[in-house]
Amino acid sequence: MNLPNHQLTMTVLMTPDKTNFFGNVHGGDVLKLLDQVAYACASRYAGRHVVTLSVDQVTFKQPIHVGELLTFLASVNFTGNTSIEVGIKVIAEDILTQETRHVNSCFLTMVAMDENRKPVHVSTFIPSSPDEVRRHKAAELRREMRRQFEEKFTQIRKSEALSG
Repeated sequence: MNLPNHQLTMTVLMTPDKTNFFGNVHGGDVLKLLDQVAYACASRYAGRHVVTLSVDQVTFKQPIHVGELLTFLASVNFTGNTSIEVGIKVIAEDILTQETRHVNSCFLTMVAMDENRKPVHVSTFIPSSPDEVRRHKAAELRREMRRQFEEKFTQIRKSEALSG
């Protein structure tokens, strides 16, 4: 499979050891896989190791069942100076019927690291397809929203410290 270096696909069989108390696949197991996929996608793009900075908008759309194949479709959406946003869409497939469902989506921001575990510059991602352009614009908006949230949160903490 010849995917460009800013995309990655991974498929994993959901086994009984991944079940929660309701008999579905535990969300924590899915989160761990999402982090691994984001790591692989961002590291492949950057050509170096990365660490997780944030996980945004994890949406569990439907339960995932034991015995299903989960396919993670990952793509770099945006790059900052040292950061890489990876979007991941998760598709569950019933192995017997081959019926598929979109069960999860999320965005993870990874930071490229050098050999001394310091953040290092990454090349700018330039979207080329209409889908990549759309995802890039949405990633820019998420980045700005995170910046504004952090700014407001910092203001609240400062005002609490002054009044307390």
